[in-house]
Amino acid sequence: MPNSISKYKFIRLDFNHKLKPFDCGDNEAGIDLTDFFINQSKDYLKQLLAVTYILETKNETIAYYSVMNDRIERTKKINKSIPNKKRYAAYPAVKIGRFGVDKDHQRENIGTQLFDYIKYSFTNNIKTGCRFITIDAYNEPNVLKFYEKNGFFYTDPEDELEETRSMYFDLMDYVLS
Repeated sequence: MPNSISKYKFIRLDFNHKLKPFDCGDNEAGIDLTDFFINQSKDYLKQLLAVTYILETKNETIAYYSVMNDRIERTKKINKSIPNKKRYAAYPAVKIGRFGVDKDHQRENIGTQLFDYIKYSFTNNIKTGCRFITIDAYNEPNVLKFYEKNGFFYTDPEDELEETRSMYFDLMDYVLS
């Protein structure tokens, strides 16, 4: 785990865990991310839909992310990056269903460090094939810029007017860096 986030406790949410205060901000995305963490993350775990990981201190939640299985449809760009003779209609991915940093800790590089940890985890603790990370990013300039800075590309350039933009990261880019 990167050094500056290693000072925090990193846990996998379970049903007995007492959630600590968390607030991602008062814009639409922040309200949704806060509500998911506080009110829905345990339900998603119970329904086997997503697993949530938390970065916290004794008194507060610093950040969290939820992961679930996904797939990414084959495109010409993606096809070029996969050298196998056998081509599939879709390739295995993990979706970051929710990803939030508490408003008091934003702009501390915690989000980027968490993404580095996620990339490391899915390329070094391999339990199943997973070539891509996908995310549906809120279509807000600062959010999109954050994901672009972290190596994500747009899956569908035609979703520019949607509430969220589908993006992906090729884990081979991390392995080869």
